[in-house]
Amino acid sequence: MGTRSGDVDPGLFLHLHQRLGMSVEQIDDLLNQRSGLLGLSGVGNDVRVIERAAAAGDERAQICLEVFAYRVKKQVGAYVAALGGADAVVFTGGIGEHSAQVRARICAGLEELGLELDEARNRGCAGEAAVISSSHCSIAALVIPSNEELLIARDALRVVSARDARAPADDVR
Repeated sequence: MGTRSGDVDPGLFLHLHQRLGMSVEQIDDLLNQRSGLLGLSGVGNDVRVIERAAAAGDERAQICLEVFAYRVKKQVGAYVAALGGADAVVFTGGIGEHSAQVRARICAGLEELGLELDEARNRGCAGEAAVISSSHCSIAALVIPSNEELLIARDALRVVSARDARAPADDVR
């Protein structure tokens, strides 16, 4: 997450409160506003900013990208195991659509699962739908642009239209 912590040991809450004297509000702020990519990198919650800092030699930014990719890779492996396989891994959203570097970091090491990234395809993907895996893989890697605003608008229209269809045109007595 950009500013929120991921999984944390439940004992952390007591430690922050009892040992460090933090209030519930301070703990909430720390874990929901000052953690995640922001807390790890120290430079921001935007991967583009973190990538620039990492390229300039910022060690915290470099570690942040490594941790992010590691955690996503772990989730991919867990889902593939839980599902008994997969047809594809889909990258979407801001990071998934626009960061070839993060996609490459995530896919590195997933060859044993049947996913191998095609570096040229990955680098050449410019935010459009694309297959970025090698053609011989058993699990495809895809970039699929999202359009959350359009989906929300369509759902809102569907709900409003359904409500209007149920409402009586006029109350005639």
